Amino acid sequence: MTKLSDLKVKIFADGADLDGISAMYANPLIKGFTTNPTLMRKVGISDYEAFARSVLDVVPDRPVSFEVFADEPGEMERQALEIASWGANVNVKIPVTNTLGEFSGNLIERLSKAGVIVNVTAIMTLGQVNRVVDCLAADTPALVSVFAGRIADTGRDPIPVMRDCVAALERKPLSELIWASPRELLNIFHADQVGCQVITVTNDVLNKLPTIGKDLDEYSLDTVKMFHTDAASAGFSISPAAS
Repeated sequence: MTKLSDLKVKIFADGADLDGISAMYANPLIKGFTTNPTLMRKVGISDYEAFARSVLDVVPDRPVSFEVFADEPGEMERQALEIASWGANVNVKIPVTNTLGEFSGNLIERLSKAGVIVNVTAIMTLGQVNRVVDCLAADTPALVSVFAGRIADTGRDPIPVMRDCVAALERKPLSELIWASPRELLNIFHADQVGCQVITVTNDVLNKLPTIGKDLDEYSLDTVKMFHTDAASAGFSISPAAS
């Protein structure tokens, strides 16, 4: 199997826990960070800007993506420009559509032409990718985030889709494809094999990195020991059958 050190895909940590972000920043394998309003809400964040600036204090020199949360194009653009001003390493996440399903193409085009590094998010289809690529400025870096994990959740194999998306981005060489919402550690290797430049990974999956390449017989024994220890710790017992 491919060794972790041989991977070409960049791993971005995805989360909203400041302590977790700080821990992942100490790991040289982590090349960037992403978050979103849903993750922030789950951990109880109420002040969006204060949290974002705290993240940038922890991560001053690697890409960090923050998402607009407006739904009207004019307000989305205002938020995007404000977010972009928070740091040279900030990427601005723009949903591929608003909640009415209206394509964000005009906004993406304006921001990209203005030099904002957009991270176009919540993409599920090759058709959406092609429309987004048409809007990206050739001389501005960009991220195109395809939710491969959610594609897999529908029973579809995301690998052919992601391979086609890699090819679609070749028209804009400064753009990078993100394998988003992975469900397991193996997806890091999938992303690498199809040529994705980036994969976003939550801390619960990243915590499994030490298991890569582990001997399976050893892993089997460790699992047996875990079951035995947990049963003993819980005080489980089964009474003898009555005679």
